[in-house]
Amino acid sequence: MTDWPIFDKPSKTFPLYSRANVGEIFPDPISPLNASAGFQAYLEPGWEDAFVACKVWDHDLYDKSVDRNVLPAFGSYLYINMSLMRLFGVRVPGMGAEAVDLQYFGDMPGIPSYESEKRDFDEDPAFSATAGAWLMEEVLLAKDLAAYDADRAEIEGIRAGRPEVSALSDEDLVARLLSFGDIQRRFFKHHIESSLKSGVGLGAIAQLAAAVGRPELALTLVSGIGDVDSAGPSNGMWALSRKARTGPVAALFDGGVSGLYGRLAESTDPEVVAFRAELDEFLAAWDFRGPAEWELRALTWGLKPELALSTVDRMRGVSDDEAPSVKGAQRVQDREAATKTVRELLAGNEEASGQFEVALNAAALWLRGRERSRTTSAMLVHELRLPALELGRRGAAAGHLDEAKQIFMLFADELPAYLNDPASFTETVRAREKSYVELFDYEPPFVVVGEAPPLSEWKRRSDKAHTTAVVGETIQGVSGCTGVTRGRARVLTDPNDPSALEPGEILVAPITDPSWTPLFVAASAVVVDVGAPFSHAAIVSRELGIPCVVSASDATGRIPDGALIEVDGTAATVTVLEV
Repeated sequence: MTDWPIFDKPSKTFPLYSRANVGEIFPDPISPLNASAGFQAYLEPGWEDAFVACKVWDHDLYDKSVDRNVLPAFGSYLYINMSLMRLFGVRVPGMGAEAVDLQYFGDMPGIPSYESEKRDFDEDPAFSATAGAWLMEEVLLAKDLAAYDADRAEIEGIRAGRPEVSALSDEDLVARLLSFGDIQRRFFKHHIESSLKSGVGLGAIAQLAAAVGRPELALTLVSGIGDVDSAGPSNGMWALSRKARTGPVAALFDGGVSGLYGRLAESTDPEVVAFRAELDEFLAAWDFRGPAEWELRALTWGLKPELALSTVDRMRGVSDDEAPSVKGAQRVQDREAATKTVRELLAGNEEASGQFEVALNAAALWLRGRERSRTTSAMLVHELRLPALELGRRGAAAGHLDEAKQIFMLFADELPAYLNDPASFTETVRAREKSYVELFDYEPPFVVVGEAPPLSEWKRRSDKAHTTAVVGETIQGVSGCTGVTRGRARVLTDPNDPSALEPGEILVAPITDPSWTPLFVAASAVVVDVGAPFSHAAIVSRELGIPCVVSASDATGRIPDGALIEVDGTAATVTVLEV
């Protein structure tokens, strides 16, 4: 595979594709190396394996006329095959295509109905029976995350045994880069399984809450569950921010984030030395985290510590009573109160009460599993990134590449030829990088039905016009976390946007991935353009205890930066109060 940009052949049998959910973890175009040796190369078969493991069908169902059934790229942007996701819902007892649509699309208009694509073979009693057994045994009655804990132990062993990449030969760097294929596939399989299971769990909770006449309690019942991996960096950064508020450490922060890591390293002040040791411990644990961290080409906190330090800097101004632990404790109380309410409403109905307890446990367990497997997979991606980047550094030093990150413009099957004659690829990677950067200005269609339109028909971000919301106007979204708050909107399109998110402001973002999580600590609420009840923004907001509205269409374009807005997470509305 060397065609660029990547336009995978779509399936005629399963024709509906969407950026829903995948846009969170992959907001940008995928690089050639990541598509052929990393994320797309192994998430695709891992996802196919996951569906089969859920016993909804076997491998014979997949469309053999296409290379990628589940995760194709159109214009080098990744898409999820929603036809297969809907089929999963159809074959899992008690779920349905509509439940899948709600989880991935929310109330977004313009989504083709399931009936418009329904196939004769979709309903299959035999597979629904095996899926029902899977649902009971492996989802609802599951007790632990043993497989996910084993994956975590495995990746931690790989990280602990990581060789010094600068000491490896070029051939050994390529060998290490390509050595993790089977592990990637298995880790991604587990991640997709846990995502599917968490969707089932959330769906069951939503149905039960609606059945007792309290549908608004569904999200509260899975708030403040604890032990969610993606919230971990927030706690670590919070601890660092408390020690950077006064004294010599604060003085260094006051000098600005640019060059801050170097200034911390140069200081011999005992307080600074102790802070630097704690910072380095944090960076060692979370070196893989960063914007678009599943893209090999992306910079991470370990590669550029200032990315993390900028967030610590923002947190310094947040008062102690806004600590993640304080907000989390409130969400625990809210969850316990909601649980008590539902139990009281179900009192006397032994069967329904038993179903509720089982669903409650499953929803919490698999939300944790989803975030754990996501983090584990991101840790593994970093192990591919490091040898590739070292190879790129050497290519740049030798004059074969303009800069180290051009190495990611190679496809995996070109690596042997590159090692043999790197100079012969100079113009190739230069041209690919130019077109790759240009792709960032294209806005991928949220939904593709059948053939993906050519790039010439895509909207350009630079040409996009927004209709600014006026005072009194309300944007309707989907509830991610309940609660109501008012504050100034801070519209950010990047987690490392130099615009400061002041404590108490409302974060308005296009979409969030784990690198955004620490910003949630300073925010009083979160609003995102795209998302669903089990997307990243919703899960983390529920853990930190702040209102959240997802799927607020074009909120970043319509809400003026600095406007006073009200976010009602229960009603899923964002209202402009003052501009």
